[in-house]
Amino acid sequence: MDLAAIQALAAPHFLDIFGAFHATPEDGCAPGTMVLLSPLEPGFWAHFQNQPEFHDPDPIDRWSTRVIGALADNLGGTAYFPFGGPPYAPFIRWAERTGRAWRSPVGMLVHDTAGMMISIRGAILLPELLNLPPTASEGPCSGCEQPCLTACPVGALGERPYDVPACHDHLNSVQGSDCLTGGCLVRRVCPVSQGFGRDPDQTAHHMRHFHK
Repeated sequence: MDLAAIQALAAPHFLDIFGAFHATPEDGCAPGTMVLLSPLEPGFWAHFQNQPEFHDPDPIDRWSTRVIGALADNLGGTAYFPFGGPPYAPFIRWAERTGRAWRSPVGMLVHDTAGMMISIRGAILLPELLNLPPTASEGPCSGCEQPCLTACPVGALGERPYDVPACHDHLNSVQGSDCLTGGCLVRRVCPVSQGFGRDPDQTAHHMRHFHK
C-alpha cells in the first residue's frame, strides 16, 4: 500500500489526499500514517449532488461518514472525522502536520493547492508507516501580496482576531448577500483559492450551514 494506491481508491468518490503525516501518540491517536482526505476538484459538487445523502440533513457529513468509513475498512485503517464531537479530533493541528497547510495572515489555514477553500472531509489512520513525499519549506503566503488582509467588507477577518458577530451581522444585511451566496470574500480572494476550481454552489452550501 502507498499513497498513490489510496489516491486511486478515493478518486472515484471525488476525494483527494489533502496531505499525510507519520502520527505519534502526541497527535492524539495511535502510531501510523494519517491520511487526510478532501474534495477532488473540479467536479466534487456535481458528483455529490447525485449521492443518496444529498437531500438529507447534514448531507456532506453523512456522505463523508459512509464513504470514508468504507475506505478505511477496505484499507484496514481507522476513520476520523472533523465533526460528531465533542470531543473533536484535532484536524487543524493534523492539517499543519502534513506540511501542506499553514496559518494564513488572517488566521485561517491555507493549503498548497486548495488555498483557503479547505474542506477536509475526514482522515484515515493506517498502522503502517508509508513513504511520504517531500513538502515545501514554506507556504503560499510567502511572497504573496496578501489581499486576504483587507478583503472583508466589515473587517471581521484581518490582522485582528476573527469577529464572528460582525461577520454574521454582515451576512444578514443586503450588502452581505454576495458573501452569503458566493462565499467568504477573504477565502475567495486568495490567489491559490482562485485556481482550485471549487463549484460556487458548494461554497454557498457551506455558507448557509455556517450562518444557521
